[in-house]
Amino acid sequence: MDGAGGGREPLVSCPVCSRELPAPSINLHLDRCLQGTEGGEPLPEGEEGLQQPCKKKTRLSRPPEGGRRSPPAVFSLFQKGRLSGARAPPGSPAAPPTPGPEKPPGGEGPGTGPHASVPELGGGSLARQLEGKPLADKLRPDTLGDYMGQSQVVGEQTLLRPLLEAHEIPSLILWGPPGCGKTTLAHIIAKGSKKKGTRFVALSATSAKTNDVREVISQAQNEKRLFKRKTILFIDEIHRFNKSQQDTFLPHIECGTVTLIGATTENPSFQVNSALLSRCRVIVLEKLSVEAMEAILMRALKSLGIQILSTDEQHAGSVNGSNSKISESCVCIERTAVSTLAYLCDGDARTGLNGLQMALQAQLTQLPHQNNMHGSSTKRIVITEDHVKEGLQRSHILYDRAGEEHYNCISALHKSMRGSDENASLYWLARMLEGGEDPLYVARRLVRFASEDIGLADPLALTQAVAAYQGCHFIGMPECEVILAQCVIYFARAPKSIEVYSAYSNVKTCLRNHEGPLPPVPLHLRNAPTRLMKDIGYGKGYKYNPVYKEPVDQEYLPEELKGVNFFRGSRV
Repeated sequence: MDGAGGGREPLVSCPVCSRELPAPSINLHLDRCLQGTEGGEPLPEGEEGLQQPCKKKTRLSRPPEGGRRSPPAVFSLFQKGRLSGARAPPGSPAAPPTPGPEKPPGGEGPGTGPHASVPELGGGSLARQLEGKPLADKLRPDTLGDYMGQSQVVGEQTLLRPLLEAHEIPSLILWGPPGCGKTTLAHIIAKGSKKKGTRFVALSATSAKTNDVREVISQAQNEKRLFKRKTILFIDEIHRFNKSQQDTFLPHIECGTVTLIGATTENPSFQVNSALLSRCRVIVLEKLSVEAMEAILMRALKSLGIQILSTDEQHAGSVNGSNSKISESCVCIERTAVSTLAYLCDGDARTGLNGLQMALQAQLTQLPHQNNMHGSSTKRIVITEDHVKEGLQRSHILYDRAGEEHYNCISALHKSMRGSDENASLYWLARMLEGGEDPLYVARRLVRFASEDIGLADPLALTQAVAAYQGCHFIGMPECEVILAQCVIYFARAPKSIEVYSAYSNVKTCLRNHEGPLPPVPLHLRNAPTRLMKDIGYGKGYKYNPVYKEPVDQEYLPEELKGVNFFRGSRV
């Protein structure tokens, strides 16, 4: 056995079969050793030892003669329990499936059954393709080329794109609204990491516990120490972890044990530890545009083999079968239905794809009934605009009372009233109320607005705001929405003045910037309820204004602030 010297690679002992192999070959050998693979494809030069089966490994399953060999199970080296060389009895859960005899030509096959009139698409009928997992999960893209709608983040000229293509992934926090592609981007990273031999582990903060995270980190430490294999840990809904749970990641990201990818719909500035944010790059994913949604839906329709009817084909009576080209197709969808679906899902790809799936399944379930009524095989189903609207029920209103959108909408309402745009003011008010916002919260903000932005330009604005708050408190939703609408329109049309707000802000600035102790109250402005206080000068020289017919020349500010005008922000 050669040593490590003489320019040869150092040898590492396999923990399963004890065979000593070159260090760069141990990962590939370990995978094959645990899977029980014999022979296999030729290996690179210098790794001939991997072509021979290990002497001490056990075969996990033995295929029946004349049948196909079922794919071997893959076990982690650090999985609890031991590998058993005993074969499981037939019919037990651990036993490999035995291929049964093929169905006779006249038996029930892919072209028979309740969906017999649906043609075979992609190796199975359309009905079978829609069964099981949601369509949004089945059609999740595997490459960046198919990833749509986030060109500002992973486009050709972005900094992140070459890192993803080279599979050099930094720790990331993916922040964006639901259905914008956070999990899909992590899925693409997982596909690429497997090609490079990197482990990819996915957890959800909604169900995972701290012990689950520590177990993954422990395995990552063993993988890194023994096999120099990296680990990428994906945490979905990472904002669900509290601050102490998030602290678990800090030392392991710092030393490179794991590369963390977190996905969240909440603002990381509020929901993620600042220490964790400093170790990760925040990637902001925007809500998908209508154009991006149409492209995603078109890709799904093409994958399912569904033909799209143009406007001309709809008007030509293709639904009634007058168009021979369309009549050959089993399932088709109107072009206007695709556009409507892309618009109604409000940038949520998951909502759009699942809405499309619901519309398709609803029509496919009616197919046997249609065949019985007509007495023949109906070969065309048309998905219309009404079908997709019914699948979505109503447009999706994105609003989170406790999250980022809460602050965005109230800021938009405030600025719209300040800008005297009554239409925009009503829109943002309705968006908040329809999204479930507390009307008393909006009313409190209107009370503040009455003095901050209108002030003395219309002193009745404050009365309007207080009355609106009391009205909302008395009758509640939905009756109080018109009260808030009246107040918002009044404020948008009212004259604006920030004189009071600015003057008071200048006073606060003066107090905070004053160096040393604050100046004392002048003696002539102090009350003198006792003789002692009068003797030392309290109230001496004060001029009682009501007894004077002419303006009184008297200073009311401390000597150090004499001549200050807070309304102008400077001395006069």
